[in-house]
Amino acid sequence: MALRRFVLLLLAGNLAWLAWAHGWLAPWGLGPEQQAEPQRVEAQRHADKLRVLTAAEAARLAELSASAPVRQCLITSPLDDTAVGSLRRALASWPNGSWSLDTAAEAGRWIVYMGKYPDNRALERKRAELRGRGVVFEAVSNPALEPGLSLGGFPSQDAANAQLEALAARGVRTARVVLERPELRGLALRLPAVDDVLRARLAELQPALGSQALRPCR
Repeated sequence: MALRRFVLLLLAGNLAWLAWAHGWLAPWGLGPEQQAEPQRVEAQRHADKLRVLTAAEAARLAELSASAPVRQCLITSPLDDTAVGSLRRALASWPNGSWSLDTAAEAGRWIVYMGKYPDNRALERKRAELRGRGVVFEAVSNPALEPGLSLGGFPSQDAANAQLEALAARGVRTARVVLERPELRGLALRLPAVDDVLRARLAELQPALGSQALRPCR
């Protein structure tokens, strides 16, 4: 009797496992975790068409990439009316869409300034002194302040004054805050896609630009 019960229980257990393993009990929330991910297979589009490039094909692709024209966007700071008029005449023969004159503004620039020095020897002595103190400096961009040094440029007078105080704590005593460049407003020249052909023609614009420089667009 006990043996019969054992056999029946074993049979029932096997049947239960078979139903669970084949997912027959899934409607009741019972069954093994599904490992198949058909969504991954569906996401593989045209996988059968993929192939590895030969060395010659890879070299040709690299050659085509290297020979593709390199285009660069260039822009100036706001220009005065005289420069704008000269540029319009110089750009009259340039292709349509290769340039534009856009309304622009640039904030003034305040610097922590040291100078003017009587000569270059005095300037070099000050440079050596600043290097000894570990103070970073650069040349000034305003010719009216030369020969002199900038110990940092800032968009506001308050920021420049804060730097001046910090430098004074490091032993820099003779610096002062000055306006290196006032706020600029006007039209700025923009060359959106300068390729090798237009790059060769940039010299045509230099007389109109004067001291203004073309720089990469930001």
